[in-house]
Amino acid sequence: MSLNRVYLGLGSNVERERNLCAGLDALAGFLQDMRCSPVFESQAVGIKSGPFINLVVTGLTDLPLMELDRRLKFIEADNGRYAPDRKGLPLDIDVLMYNDMHGSFDGLLLPRAEILKNAFVLWPLALIAPELWHPGAGKTMGQLWNEARIDQVLAPVPFEWRGQQLTSL
Repeated sequence: MSLNRVYLGLGSNVERERNLCAGLDALAGFLQDMRCSPVFESQAVGIKSGPFINLVVTGLTDLPLMELDRRLKFIEADNGRYAPDRKGLPLDIDVLMYNDMHGSFDGLLLPRAEILKNAFVLWPLALIAPELWHPGAGKTMGQLWNEARIDQVLAPVPFEWRGQQLTSL
């Protein structure tokens, strides 16, 4: 059984702390060697809503890519993502990278384009894996963040999960 290194982006703008903790708890059930970036608050991008809190998680899984994506959709659903009367976005979990896969896989584009577009993805990713190589951009996440000219304001927020402080320095 081979293990795959995954990077996931998590965000919430409804009952933010509760939903992110629920998402992290669910991920901890099947990701090995799970590590979390600091948590940041940002304004919504692409939708009209209140501010989000976001972080990036990395871990190892034996799940194939499409099974992982399917499992993430179930976690989102369990936390109200697809409820007909939902307000805002209770929980969003995206596969950012899966090993060094590059291209389109059953409609899932990897690495996820948001890495290069959104500070709330790139900065936490650069903090958790500065030497991680972005196969499309041909640079490390640390280099990409240092060179980024993304007009988004991020604010570190106090956040604790299972006794672990996920607050930026």
